[in-house]
Amino acid sequence: MNPAFAPADIQGNILRGYHKTRVRHLILEVTDRAEARRWLAASVSGRTNTVPQITTEKPWETKPDTTFNIGVTFEGLLALGVAQSSLDSFPTEYKEGMTARATKLGDVGDSAPNNWRAPFDKPQRIHLIATVFADEAAQLDRLKQQALGGTRGFNLLGQRDGWCFNGDIVHFGYTDNISQPKFAEIHDADSLSDDPQPFAPLGTVLLGYDTNFEGLVWHIPEPFALGHNGTFNAFRILEQDVKGFEDYLDQAADELMTHPNGNELLPFGAETTIGAGLSRRAALREVVAAHMCGRWRDGTPMALSPDRPDPWINRTNFDYDDPVRFPNGRRCPFGSHVRRTNPRGAKIVQRVANFSRRLIRRGMPYGPAFDPAHPDKEERGLLGNFIGASLGAQFEAMSCDWVNVGLQDPRVTGSNDPLIGANTLETGWFDLLLKSGATIRLRKLPRFVTTRGGVYTFLPSIAAIRYLGALVN
Repeated sequence: MNPAFAPADIQGNILRGYHKTRVRHLILEVTDRAEARRWLAASVSGRTNTVPQITTEKPWETKPDTTFNIGVTFEGLLALGVAQSSLDSFPTEYKEGMTARATKLGDVGDSAPNNWRAPFDKPQRIHLIATVFADEAAQLDRLKQQALGGTRGFNLLGQRDGWCFNGDIVHFGYTDNISQPKFAEIHDADSLSDDPQPFAPLGTVLLGYDTNFEGLVWHIPEPFALGHNGTFNAFRILEQDVKGFEDYLDQAADELMTHPNGNELLPFGAETTIGAGLSRRAALREVVAAHMCGRWRDGTPMALSPDRPDPWINRTNFDYDDPVRFPNGRRCPFGSHVRRTNPRGAKIVQRVANFSRRLIRRGMPYGPAFDPAHPDKEERGLLGNFIGASLGAQFEAMSCDWVNVGLQDPRVTGSNDPLIGANTLETGWFDLLLKSGATIRLRKLPRFVTTRGGVYTFLPSIAAIRYLGALVN
């Protein structure tokens, strides 16, 4: 264990997930600097009769009913009165903000910032995002009132609520929240899986620790009390076109029903191995969905079971280029979502980057579950948090190089991620991978995920929150 590692100084939900069923993000503007500073100081005072206390990474004996955490934008640091010399020490992508980095993230067309919903259409006003996790809506209401009911330091610009509507199932119908980076310093149920990926060094997420790159430690913003043990978060509101996705599966299945290689993709008579009572067309829909994600919708990795879902299989113990331990690893399509965003030990063009872009993903669906029998126009999607020590080298590099350019493998270069990429009908394509190694190319792949808002935030340590609360200029 790194001797400098102090869990009680690190905000919660970073190295360990809360696994709560509801979330509320309060989007705040600083209106009174002095009051806002006092609010921050109170949030780490240990006095529970004031504002909610920031939840830390300190291990708990009993999980709390509610948790409370904050992220601060660059404009928020400016509004709080952080010195210019300190502001200058933060990384460029954080200072510029998510809207200025939109093209690199694939936020173009309908996803462009000029189409973002309020208050994200005026990012300079967003200073803090305070986040409450709980299991009941009434608990969210209570902590919101406790946080904002007695303060004049903030203006509530808006809030975004999310909830788990069906366990770990997300709107496209896949089981999510399966694989996260593991840290040797963290001991909980998630860290006990036999995922063959190496432990992530703390510097993958936290500033001030070793990273995957030998001899490289990400720069710590100044002063040390503000930057150390902090991290960065890309907060994203991602609308999911569930009807469009299901319609595309219909379209692909119809094409494959008469494709000359369709029998190699799904042998005739194998429909029942995909799901009980499925017709051939319905089974082909699920095959396409599995290829696009790299997992069957129940979470079964294609790298372990490429021909059918298997609810009894280990969902994390796999790799792509180990023919002895994982002979089916190469059956996972090279352009699938999970293989693009985390190539594990596979041979990729940017070989040194395999594990360097790993992110902590903390997300929760918003909007009602989609009922295909009664389709509606309600907005639904994901409230996503993508946490890492370097926005540029992790989140942005993954979004650009892997998700939207496909630079990790020449067989997918020039294509976008089939689930979350910036696809268009004119250029979107995806290759289904057959057992023989041949492919079937699907074309006219539309965009299924549209960005509706977002900001880059800094998740300060407990010491850093005290530092901000004690500012006097």
